[in-house]
Amino acid sequence: MNRLLEPFQFPFMVDAMAVGVAVGAVCAVLSCYLVLKGWSLMGDAISHAVLPGIVIAYIVGLPLALGAFVAGLFCAVGTGFIKQNSRIKEDTVMGVVFTGLFAFGLVLFSRTSSDMHLDHILVGNILGITPAQVVQTLVMGGIVLVVTLALRRDLLLICFDPGQARVMALPERFLNYLLLSLLSLAIVVSLQAVGIILVVAMLVTPGSIAHLWTNRFDRMLAIAVASAVSSTVVGIFVSYHIDASPGGCIVLVQALVFVASLLFAPKYGIFRRRIEN
Repeated sequence: MNRLLEPFQFPFMVDAMAVGVAVGAVCAVLSCYLVLKGWSLMGDAISHAVLPGIVIAYIVGLPLALGAFVAGLFCAVGTGFIKQNSRIKEDTVMGVVFTGLFAFGLVLFSRTSSDMHLDHILVGNILGITPAQVVQTLVMGGIVLVVTLALRRDLLLICFDPGQARVMALPERFLNYLLLSLLSLAIVVSLQAVGIILVVAMLVTPGSIAHLWTNRFDRMLAIAVASAVSSTVVGIFVSYHIDASPGGCIVLVQALVFVASLLFAPKYGIFRRRIEN
């Protein structure tokens, strides 16, 4: 037991656990909306598009989180504009926009003298997070959670039935852009923990797991958060004991939970459907 609880003896592990749980909960809640709306690739696009914003913010001396947030919004708005003014489908537009912005960020980074480490941006550095960054992550994550949960039914309606939302005179365009803003802010919150690349899994996997377990949205939220938080705790513990990347271990545990759910979930698991057939 002492060996198991050993990580709690180190303040940096406690901070990592707190930040990881916060990030997992925030990403899990948004993941449910992304899965239902079919915006999983949007999370991928925005997470990669924040790189040039981070570098530009560093160059001009602004907070890196602000640069990442603005770049993420620019990607989302730019994708919507191109889709509305061309015959190109949305998934294709996202692929072009985010790869272009990510490449632009890599070029900027390679031409900028700085003490930033690209691997920390790409895969996170949760064990090296500072107390100020812990506070920033918890505050920003709390804002995203409060706003998302307060408007959860309106956001659900525009994801599940946009036609009914228009009939009910809901501000569909505003809610869509609000959801994109919350997604961008969640990605900014997650950068310190899992980085640009692994945040995609954090934004997709929990909702996918929950979707296999239930068709009721409130239960879906609860299952997604439970799976994300538990995977985060287990992943950090495993990373400590095997001396591996915490972000990678967190995402790997989530992937294993997804595979188990795909096979054994009582609602839509493969084995369950075979038994019924």
